[in-house]
This record gives sequence, C-alpha cells and structure tokens, in this order.
Amino acid sequence: MINDQVTLDHKRHARIGFSEAIFCEKKTKEQLLTILDQAKNKEKPLLFTRLRENQFEEFPNKFKQQMNYDYLSRTAFYGVPVQLSDKKQIAVITAGSSDLSVSREAIRTLAFNSYPVQEINDVGVAGIWRLMERIDDFKDLPIIIVVAGMDGALVSVIGGLVPGIVIGVPTSVGYGVADSGKTALHSMLTSCAPGIVTVNIDNGYGAAIAAIRFLRELNR
Repeated sequence: MINDQVTLDHKRHARIGFSEAIFCEKKTKEQLLTILDQAKNKEKPLLFTRLRENQFEEFPNKFKQQMNYDYLSRTAFYGVPVQLSDKKQIAVITAGSSDLSVSREAIRTLAFNSYPVQEINDVGVAGIWRLMERIDDFKDLPIIIVVAGMDGALVSVIGGLVPGIVIGVPTSVGYGVADSGKTALHSMLTSCAPGIVTVNIDNGYGAAIAAIRFLRELNR
C-alpha cells in the first residue's frame, strides 16, 4: 500500500525549528498524492522541492488551488499563505542568470520559512564591476548565499569583501571540465577566503536551511 511508503515528520518544526520539505524527484504521482492527503488531514503546510511542472499539473485541482508553484525553482508551497518578516538579513547572489533555478530554490525555501532576502543576480567575476556596483546592497547583512557555476570564483571574491557568514552553492552550470559542478564545488572547498561554508552541487534548499540555522542562533 502507498500509505506504507510515506511517513511524514509532522513534529520536525517543534524539534529543530523548520518543517519537513518533500523532495519530489523519483517520487510517483501516487506517493505525492498520499503526502498531500496526509498534510491535509494534519492541516500542515508543506514545501515541495524539485517538483517538475508535469508532476504539478497532474495534481487534482483540490490540491493545486491550495498550492503556490514556481516553475523556475520547481518548488511549491502547500497550505497557509507565506508571511514574510519586514527585516532582510540574508542576501542571495548569483554569478550568472544560468544559476537562477538554484538561487530561486534557496529564495523560495527561505520565503516558506518567512525570511525575505536581498536578491542580486548576474554579478560574476567576468565583469567584476557589476559586483562592486552592488556591494553596498549586501555588505552589512549577516548571511550571504552565493550561487555560482563554472569556476565558482565569486564565492572567494565575496568572502574576501564582507564580514558576514558566506554560504557557497556550486551549480552544475558550465562546459567540459566544469564537470557538472564538481569544479565549482572543489573551488569553493579550497577557497583562500577563510571561513567559507559550502553545500552540495545545486543544493539551494540546503543553503537556505543552513542560513536559517545560523540566523536562529544569531538572533537568540
């Protein structure tokens, strides 16, 4: 039975401060509908990640009408409307527009958890003047999420310019030896800017949750 394949963690928010997210890759339509039924019965909001458009379109209208779906990030909110706080403490910065699907996953994860962000796009080091024109918009924020593919160099540059926590997100963007994000990952892990935190390739969700954990401690 499908119910035997799904066990939602309804107490996660009370235990660690944020709700369970549903990673949708490889899940069947039946599994996803069972998850939605369980969430409805418990009256619990859910964040869905890596939810393809064709998966979303297969949901019955009774669920789609209660969902906020974003095609670029492949994320969906189910349940209560998101209410953002008034104070921005996190910036999400991309090296290029090709990194947007990953950065938007981070932004949507933060929004689901009520954290607004300062979004800055397309400021990679190939035209470093673009970054310098925007640095005043984020230099004083406590947490900076940097999303970059190719050589991942933007993380080291920003890590050498700002005092806050810098979380690097390598993306699978790039040709040849970019190796589906492994080069950017290795670059961030070996950054000469001290104290950089790096998450897995294309893991915008993980970067956002790391930011939430940091902020919760900073704001204690």
